[in-house]
Amino acid sequence: MQVRQPTNKGARRSAREYVVCRQEDLPPGRMVIAPVGKFGVGVYNVHGILYAINNYCPHMGGPLCSGNVYGTNLWDDVRGRAEHVLDGRIARCPWHAWEIDVATGVSVADARKRTRTYDVRVENGEVVLTR
Repeated sequence: MQVRQPTNKGARRSAREYVVCRQEDLPPGRMVIAPVGKFGVGVYNVHGILYAINNYCPHMGGPLCSGNVYGTNLWDDVRGRAEHVLDGRIARCPWHAWEIDVATGVSVADARKRTRTYDVRVENGEVVLTR
């Protein structure tokens, strides 16, 4: 997943809403880090669906959204083998490779660990984040 710099970097719309970028600046397979809050917020376009997570890894506080985005391998008890799943939805922290599902904010390794998620939508051609 390639990172793009937002064009309207964190422009505040209201007390809780921020314009992240124009919709065309965030095509599928891309991500931007909006300078919102203490750590920033990663906004991802995964196969045309927008997700937003805090740029803070629940493992040791690393810059989660600066890492790569992949799928992951999970064990399938029915098939008796590992399956590659969640393609394009797993952010891998650059510090210790912890994997977080950008759709839910939940850690793949430990479901008790999670990072905050945010509502994000497209409105009038702009990607809008709600805190």
